[in-house]
Amino acid sequence: MQQAIALASEAASRGEVPVGAVIVQGGVVIARSANKMRALNDPTAHAELLAIRAACQALGSSVLADCDLYVTLEPCPMCAGAIAWAQLRRLYYAAPDPRRGAIDHGCRLFASTDAFHRPEVIAGLEEAAARQLLQQFFQGLRD
Repeated sequence: MQQAIALASEAASRGEVPVGAVIVQGGVVIARSANKMRALNDPTAHAELLAIRAACQALGSSVLADCDLYVTLEPCPMCAGAIAWAQLRRLYYAAPDPRRGAIDHGCRLFASTDAFHRPEVIAGLEEAAARQLLQQFFQGLRD
């Protein structure tokens, strides 16, 4: 999660919402990214999606069943769907997102009886550090 937080911090310095994501397989980082929506002019360029795409390319597979995703913010519905389609084994997220999250808030995608894949979810890992980055970023926008 420390790498994801460092990526989130780098994203904030570029004017992106500070979210970082890292995918690990067998203790080895195989993909990492931060939000790049502004840089790419792409509303789907969330850290999770970019990391999932990179991991799939690195492994030559659309299935990441033996991989874990570490992300600094609770994934949105779009990213939660991608996590399910990629069949990630575990999702670790730092800060909750009561307004836009889709894991423990909002639609709670993996709690649905229709969910075709449910990763193990571990929330709150390094929550304080991730929350501080987000609060500082959004406070800067208001000032």
